[in-house]
Amino acid sequence: MPDLPPNNRQGLPPVMGTPSTGALPDSGAAPRTPTAAAAADLAAAPAQQGPALPPPRSAYVHIPFCHRRCFYCDFPVVPLGDRADGSGGSGAASIAAYLQLLHREIATAPPGPPLSTVYLGGGTPSMLCPDQVGALLKALDRRYGLAPGAELTLEMDPASFDQARLAGYLAAGINRVSLGGQSFDDSVLASLGRRHRLADLLQATGWLRRARARGELASWSLDLIQSLPGQGLSHWQRQLEAAIAQEPPHLSIYELSIEPGTVFERRLERGELELIDQDLAADLMELSQQRLGQAGYGHYEISNYARPGHASRHNRVYWSGAGWWGFGMGATAAPYGRRQARPRTREAYAAWLVARDHALPALAATEGAPEGSVGMAIDERWMVGLRRREGVNAVALARAAGLGHQQLAALRQELAPFEERGLLLVEGERWRLSDPAGLALSNAVLRELLAWWPAEPAAGH
Repeated sequence: MPDLPPNNRQGLPPVMGTPSTGALPDSGAAPRTPTAAAAADLAAAPAQQGPALPPPRSAYVHIPFCHRRCFYCDFPVVPLGDRADGSGGSGAASIAAYLQLLHREIATAPPGPPLSTVYLGGGTPSMLCPDQVGALLKALDRRYGLAPGAELTLEMDPASFDQARLAGYLAAGINRVSLGGQSFDDSVLASLGRRHRLADLLQATGWLRRARARGELASWSLDLIQSLPGQGLSHWQRQLEAAIAQEPPHLSIYELSIEPGTVFERRLERGELELIDQDLAADLMELSQQRLGQAGYGHYEISNYARPGHASRHNRVYWSGAGWWGFGMGATAAPYGRRQARPRTREAYAAWLVARDHALPALAATEGAPEGSVGMAIDERWMVGLRRREGVNAVALARAAGLGHQQLAALRQELAPFEERGLLLVEGERWRLSDPAGLALSNAVLRELLAWWPAEPAAGH
């Protein structure tokens, strides 16, 4: 499960096409069927005016293949069966054909400076063999260069790799792993549609822990899902204790959300899935914040905790409003603030690449460094900024949107009920959500903010 792309884990309006389409890197909204005309439309899109943004120094690469689709998942993935593998097993031909398309997109991408972060997400990228992962890193290195000390993350699922395979990934250049554990309870893993079990997870965390102790792995992260059907405080307490015992430098804890088209949505509609209430969900988040804080983890974003020096640099690109390159089926790029969603199926992605090849001269003008591009829309910067521990500089964002003190005061008045309850903290020019109560109710605050924003005058009026 990616730290951000391709989906918004908090049920927010997407800021990623699918981690986006209205929102961050891997957008969930389906783009138009790609045609040469559509590519030309993209090339003709007007640039936002304002201070020039630096070119992206981060890249997200989507590997859509997985063994099976989990019951909560609405990502653009291609299930190939439990025995599928990129090294010559079942599904190897499909993986190889997709990688050809991916290499083609990377090779013809706009130029830019060396990359400081790369994130290979999915799907299950660890279905690729180490040589295939290494080839993707080399392709990015040829196109952009990899900066010294770059953070190179690979998503991995327990039971999708062994110790020798992990060693191969590290030798290929991977220096950070994001492990999709989700739960330390076998019955929960089965109820989520996961392929691995507790024994697989403990074995995988042991390999990662020892690789880091030997200095072969710079950092690693563990994913968990909270607010599952039937989950209570004591069960979640046990999950947290089990996670802490594995000593991951980073933890991503995602709130379960029911996405359209998933098995969980169908079960919910049939009355077969009973979700916990919001009060209990908030209590679970508060428990996470308290226990992980005691264990030395800083809560730097709604879903992310890290020990000192181990916050995900790639994650922070998304939440800071900076641009990134995106490659692959279903991925969304945002160079210079322009959302550019890729289609969510292999066939449409291949057609999109053909259309893009025909329009490359024109696209270079938009995917290169447009003059005066201001990056992420201001309302999106509010939304992603308030998900971070440090919040946003409200005065600077209002000024960037062309809003004056009266409009900012009107917004503060709109959000006054949250401020009165101690959920929204206004500290000089900086606004932030309190931790954990404000962050736990972030959706309510952000809905009010987004409902207010369109009614305000456009910049210059």
